[in-house]
Amino acid sequence: MNKRALRLVAVLMLAAAGIIVVAMAQEFGPPGRRQESKLPPTYTVGGIRHGISYFPMVAYDFTKPKTAGKMDFAHYHTYDEVTAFLRQWAADYPNLVDLYSVGKSFEGRDIWQITITNKATGKDTDKPAMFIEGNRHSGEVTAAESALWFAWHILSGYGQDPALTKLVDTKAIYVKVKNNPDGSELYLNTAQSNRSTVRPFDDDRDGLLDEDPPEDLDGDGFILQVRRKVEPGKGTMMIDPDDPSGRLMKRAPAGKGNYIVSSEGIDNDGDGRVNEDGIGGLDLHRNYPENWRPMPGHDLTGRGYTQGGAGEYPLSETETRAVFTFLLEHPNVSIGQTMDTSVPMLLHGPSTSRMSESMFPEDMKIYQYFDIEGKRITGYPNAGDTYWDYANIGRGDREMRTMAAEMGFEIPREPQGQPLFGHSPDFGYLYYGAVWYGDELWNGGRVKDYDGDGRVTDLENLRYIDEELGGRYFKPWTKFNHPTLGEVEIGGFNPKFWRQNPPVEILEEWAKKEALFNLFLAQSLPQVKIVSAGTKAVKKEADTFEITAVFTNEGFLPTALEMADRVKIVRPDAASVRLPSGAELVGVQARQDIGHIRQNEKKEVRWKIKIKPGTSGEAEVSILSTRGGVAKTTVKIG
Repeated sequence: MNKRALRLVAVLMLAAAGIIVVAMAQEFGPPGRRQESKLPPTYTVGGIRHGISYFPMVAYDFTKPKTAGKMDFAHYHTYDEVTAFLRQWAADYPNLVDLYSVGKSFEGRDIWQITITNKATGKDTDKPAMFIEGNRHSGEVTAAESALWFAWHILSGYGQDPALTKLVDTKAIYVKVKNNPDGSELYLNTAQSNRSTVRPFDDDRDGLLDEDPPEDLDGDGFILQVRRKVEPGKGTMMIDPDDPSGRLMKRAPAGKGNYIVSSEGIDNDGDGRVNEDGIGGLDLHRNYPENWRPMPGHDLTGRGYTQGGAGEYPLSETETRAVFTFLLEHPNVSIGQTMDTSVPMLLHGPSTSRMSESMFPEDMKIYQYFDIEGKRITGYPNAGDTYWDYANIGRGDREMRTMAAEMGFEIPREPQGQPLFGHSPDFGYLYYGAVWYGDELWNGGRVKDYDGDGRVTDLENLRYIDEELGGRYFKPWTKFNHPTLGEVEIGGFNPKFWRQNPPVEILEEWAKKEALFNLFLAQSLPQVKIVSAGTKAVKKEADTFEITAVFTNEGFLPTALEMADRVKIVRPDAASVRLPSGAELVGVQARQDIGHIRQNEKKEVRWKIKIKPGTSGEAEVSILSTRGGVAKTTVKIG
């Protein structure tokens, strides 16, 4: 069986068909210190090389705001526009927002992140926290829009909505709208696209870097499909007989095809293949340390697992390393969300086994609860783990199997697991001990099931585009004189703002539904609280008192998952007392570990103290939890 087949199940839905990562990054230097890339000479054709500076700019209508400087979600936001809004929020809400750069991208852009919390109620590091990021993959810009909507919604509602106000007062929310600004800029400002980082890479292993990217031959700003009519029986495709307009293509039975369909571009390096070595090639979502595996060709036995796009070593890429470093410096994060497109699916680990094999039962129950609630909130049809649930989407689905066949792959009918390595949901749970999702947004353009048969075909997609969107997202086949193929036609579905991301007309709907699930997660964070604290005299012992305090967790999540305790990413929750001058503890320590606290569980701690005659004052009682936050109160003594 072709091992790539299962990995392509979700890629089929992206319709960035042909963007398949098989890459190894060049060395970038040791973690924590950015060095100059030592790259071999880059092969160029007509002066075209890697990076946004080397490709014609495209002024998409899809990236233009309704009114400059005003928030709307009827367009896709560029890096500069997002940065401007983040700066404006930091200026408008100085008591709620901190803006900072967590690192530099490969091309030197700041990777901006914000912290949202009410500073007057305490430091962000003393509060339970959630981390959310978008746009790790270059073309999956819906994720950035959802992260932006999430932050905008919370800030706009603060002081107006009691639930949002409470969230900001008691929690810390870390939001990174664009994890991969280089790739996002490439995608939103040129016809080009790639899987992840723009670091030059030899995809086809011919010793050259990025030497055969696609070309926008007709200058319309998109890399579309090229169809060329050939003699009957000489092709692999045919016009779909169910489409009276003659626009849709389908795979032809053997000996029946009269068209050959390919991607728009030319064979730059003369190797007989088109567009096989585009910009970059490494996958930031295969670069995390948990279950990382080397690139194909780097297993010297030839018998081990490898992972395309993994990078030279774990965290070799500055964008991934910025996430890792920040989170290890902020162990107060209980929930992570790193969003992609486009299945849609609430997706989490494990990525190398089934949930029941690698999750603690109590942790698995939490994930299953979030899966159920998440499907209710978003309407997504799918939720589950990467290894099994994600791998088996589309089995038995005729449309999916047809799409796979058109790409030259077969989806096995029998369910089976398919591992991914270096995946952030595995890092998030197995390494970092948090609830961690890597949700897939959008549905690849399957918007409306007109005939109610439970599936949406491209014929129905075309109908929706014609009737609801004025035909805007399918380019009619247009004759073009190809430099090597001769007369052809160029056309097809919009690859960026239909197949891989929603059309702008319904963008906010998709950004919002995912953001509301993330809001639900944030409101599920743990929260330690002091239920009561007081003192009483100890009978028959002069000048001796006992302080009694009761603590609880009023959040949904426990103050630590079982896995967080296993990997020791968190310390046990601790009750602590600080005494006034003239008082001392008797037979007990000021700090007492009390384990971890589940929702509404109560734990009582006592301290025996002796005071000097005439002493009075206040003792401070605290509970200190890595992920449940900090709570303090005072009690009178004497």
